[in-house]
Amino acid sequence: MTAAGYALRPATRADAAELARLYADHARYEKAAPPHPDAVAALLDAAAGPAPRAWALVAQPPGARGAPGGQLAGYAAYSLEFAAWSVREYVHLDCLYLDAEHRGKGVGAALLDEVAAHAGRLGAPRVEWQTPDWNEGAVRFYRRYGARGLAKVRFSLPLPAPVPPADPAPGGSVSRTPTPPPGDQQ
Repeated sequence: MTAAGYALRPATRADAAELARLYADHARYEKAAPPHPDAVAALLDAAAGPAPRAWALVAQPPGARGAPGGQLAGYAAYSLEFAAWSVREYVHLDCLYLDAEHRGKGVGAALLDEVAAHAGRLGAPRVEWQTPDWNEGAVRFYRRYGARGLAKVRFSLPLPAPVPPADPAPGGSVSRTPTPPPGDQQ
């Protein structure tokens, strides 16, 4: 898919340096902490193989089209998730970012179109994402695109130490039983 001469394609390992630049620019734009040094490699690993856990699309600007590893204008990163409430899978768009000089040219809509089309091929009935409430330009873009905002507050719970991976089978050997709050022990 293209938008105003831009080429959209899956990210490859050859894009790692440009993706790392975009990740860092995205974090600065959102006034967030710098991304983890292994973030790009982890995303590309998750997107590799016959059963990917996540996907990444990149947009190459006119003049940089062609082989992976050239200049990138932006990216979208997303994954398939399961909603226990609706008992359906959905696509979670984790990141959609464009360098400032590439905004307003249809590239963000083209990336979102491609994510939505892939979600449909995966059988997901919707795509969900969030954006900072102060990012009025993004909010306007998403509303023009046809998305609707949901009245929810996003939470994050930092853990004191990495939790070992749980056995994916029910009754696995790793216990995830929470410790009862003080005064609630029996």
